[in-house]
Amino acid sequence: GLLVAQWTLHLIASILPSDAAETFKIQLDPTVLLFASVLTIGTGLLFGLFPALHSTRPDLASTLKGVSGQPSGARGAAMFRTSLAVFQIAVSMALLIAAGLFVKSLAKVSRVDLGLKTENVVAFGVSPELNAYSQEKSQALFARIEEVLGSQPGVTGVTSAIVAVLAGNNWGTDVTVQGFQRGPDIDSNSRFNMVGPDYFKTLGIPLIAGREFTRQDAGKSPKVAIVNEAFVRKFKLGPDAVGKLMTDEGDKPDTQIIGVAKDAKYSEVKAEVPALFFSPYKQADRVQSMTFYVKTAVDPQQLVGQIPKILQGIDPNLPVEELRTLEEQVKQNVFMDRFIGIMSTSFAVLATLLAAIGLYGVLAYTVAQRTREIGLRMALGAAPARVRLMILRQVGIMTVIGAAVGLLAAVWIARLAEGILFNMQGRDPVVFAGATLTLAVVALAAGFIPAHRASKVDPMIALRWE
Repeated sequence: GLLVAQWTLHLIASILPSDAAETFKIQLDPTVLLFASVLTIGTGLLFGLFPALHSTRPDLASTLKGVSGQPSGARGAAMFRTSLAVFQIAVSMALLIAAGLFVKSLAKVSRVDLGLKTENVVAFGVSPELNAYSQEKSQALFARIEEVLGSQPGVTGVTSAIVAVLAGNNWGTDVTVQGFQRGPDIDSNSRFNMVGPDYFKTLGIPLIAGREFTRQDAGKSPKVAIVNEAFVRKFKLGPDAVGKLMTDEGDKPDTQIIGVAKDAKYSEVKAEVPALFFSPYKQADRVQSMTFYVKTAVDPQQLVGQIPKILQGIDPNLPVEELRTLEEQVKQNVFMDRFIGIMSTSFAVLATLLAAIGLYGVLAYTVAQRTREIGLRMALGAAPARVRLMILRQVGIMTVIGAAVGLLAAVWIARLAEGILFNMQGRDPVVFAGATLTLAVVALAAGFIPAHRASKVDPMIALRWE
């Protein structure tokens, strides 16, 4: 158990985002260990107390009459054993359904169309203002980083943005758009990002109309912006959005829309694409930090190892922040879905295994107690198949009862889980049917060995059984 617990801690740490994993202690806490030990020992003593007390109160009359091998022992003990096995089946059913829901939700999340290409893209951030850089020096630094990275072997594109893609950041502002009437009860808010040249080309976001930002869109040049499809729909720009004016400063539009980009995810994989406009960071009055994106034709992990050395050559005192591939960034954005999916599946597998063991134990003990009865049945002509069916019928009854109780619990769990499931209902018929079928197969497999053993009882040996 301690070994499995340690493995579980390492599994959790591997799922957590890097910043959270750094603060996560991959070790067993002494207080938790003491609590678990007391609970484990107490459970063993508590559940061992019933058979211990039962063994000290034998049925002397039955023993003297030589009928101690009655069909299933004392009725209370048999009921207790069966109830525990049924309870395990119920718990297994509930956890299997919960795991199925979360795994299916995670599968849906993994198939979301991001609207951009994450393959072979490395992302990292720098914050020169924290190193006392002036705005002029920061702009020069950004240009220098783009130039040096672009000259590296295998690099096919370099760009940048002040709002990191799919990092959970949301920057928004109210805008004034040509032809759109603003008012106190009208939503005129839009998300925004300030990006570098070739942003859309590097991240694989198609432009529907217009052009990309260039290096000439800088300084005091005419203000320009690129908007996404959601922006066009929200502010009713129609098919001729390119050329219209907008602004995020005051009521007089002074920024020309030069392009329309296809919708792409902004801050969250699971969130709807918001209305969004982009502007060149080179036209901004102040940029405190920047996230760079480097597209490569080689293994991106090679570039991940090279980037710190490249940055040291530009400024040894400038730390590299959040260095990772864009695919890793996407995984971290949905880490909670992965965490819940993996952990719920692990608990469901463990519960199903325990249910199978418990069911096997109960049936094996029942067969041993009923050896004499089974032998008598076979001596009177019962076929082995009929004996197997008798034991498997008991398996079926226990499984149906446990599964029914588990289904009721699962319906309640599904209702609670709907808030974190992605694009699906809690009462998913496929998941419920799959969990039921899985549990039925496991239960029959666990019961088949005792049933087969019962069908092989020698009637002559069983009749002399004491």
